[in-house]
Amino acid sequence: MNSEIVESFSQMVREKGIDKDILAGVVEDVFSMMVRKKYGLEAKFDVVVNMDKGDIEIFLEREVVETVENPMTQIDVETAREVSGEDLAVGEDYVEVVPLVNFGRRLVVSAKQNLNQRIKEIEREQVFNEYNSTIGDIIVGEIYQLRRNEILINHNRNELILPKSEQIFKERYKKGETIRAVVKEVRRNNGNPAVIVSRADSSFLTKLFEMEIPEIYDGIIEIKRIAREPGERAKVAVESHDDRIDAVGACVGMKGVRIHTIVRELNNENIDVINYSEVPEVFIARSLAPAKLKSVELDKESKTANVLVVADQVSLAIGRNGQNIRLASKLTGYEITLIKEGGDEEEYDIELVDFKPELGDELYMKLIEAGLETANDVLSASMDSLLAIEGLTEERIKEVREMIRRDLEEAEVDEEEEVVEDGKAIMTATPDDQPPSDAPKAQPPAVPPAGTGASEEAPKNS
Repeated sequence: MNSEIVESFSQMVREKGIDKDILAGVVEDVFSMMVRKKYGLEAKFDVVVNMDKGDIEIFLEREVVETVENPMTQIDVETAREVSGEDLAVGEDYVEVVPLVNFGRRLVVSAKQNLNQRIKEIEREQVFNEYNSTIGDIIVGEIYQLRRNEILINHNRNELILPKSEQIFKERYKKGETIRAVVKEVRRNNGNPAVIVSRADSSFLTKLFEMEIPEIYDGIIEIKRIAREPGERAKVAVESHDDRIDAVGACVGMKGVRIHTIVRELNNENIDVINYSEVPEVFIARSLAPAKLKSVELDKESKTANVLVVADQVSLAIGRNGQNIRLASKLTGYEITLIKEGGDEEEYDIELVDFKPELGDELYMKLIEAGLETANDVLSASMDSLLAIEGLTEERIKEVREMIRRDLEEAEVDEEEEVVEDGKAIMTATPDDQPPSDAPKAQPPAVPPAGTGASEEAPKNS
């Protein structure tokens, strides 16, 4: 029986990769608990597990006495001499090997259940440690189950979860397909650890660059920042640590062969690669490419930038559904306000009454009473001052601001209906802005636009 038990444990070592010494220690602990249940907490014993020979032995030690007071820890001298065949004296120790059958079916079943539980705990800890050490790395697995809000992936016999929020929205997945994703998070649960993987996280794009571009893997080129709207467009700021190597050119590759491999993996996501700069004005100008700017005026304390553009560059700077300026704001960390060349910004303000139908009478009156009479007042007001207005939450404020910006965008960007006069602030984007959920999705071009080169000059400051 002992050899069969150890053989089953050895099989676990082979199949599940559990360390042999750790498993032997667990077996010793479980059998020790079984001995204490039968012989009491004061019992002296030793459990010897030999995983190589397939043997488990339990040695029980009892004191030889004249009169037995505790049969669990003592044995009378006559019985000890008779059983052992040795001339034992009072005060000596008598050691016997206890077979498993002596413990009874109930204790053996209990020990088996305890052992199974301990092994499961070891497996969970092993899975947690394995994937926790690979956070940020790409795994390749097979899709084995599609659910409404998540996809289950089989990776080395472990279940990984790809939530809907971490998927590229326009991708369609099929059972049995091979899929690549980055390990984003490992959570401890009551059962097995939940390993969360992602294709939408910026770290996935970072790892793809490392895999496809040797200079990034070797550290010659560094990815400084990434701003991404998964499945649509991404901006990647890179910097070369070798003056002889052009960072953008190395990332794009000959005829775009390197960047195309990444674009295909991301379902034709449009990727702009630009040169990073420590100078905010230069970095903002590059991040708004392909638009050409007239000037950039910064307030470094409030992290805001007023960007002056000529009329024919407005739509390029904003991008489809505000995507270009929104990504530029995320990439640079600045709140960017586009101003059309000419006039002064005050003339461009819109009365808040124009938004009364969307705001509702009650909210409109509260904003007016708070001294916010124009759209620009709402956009430029601090979050704290808006939260002080009764009934307004941070979520509601973001909805109102997004509604105002979207209306401005529809009025200004559409060339057929453009009625904005020169000099007005036509759009503002913040690093926290999200794409409008009801806006039509932009279709990325088959060939990603060339990134901004290092030779670009910064626009003049106003």
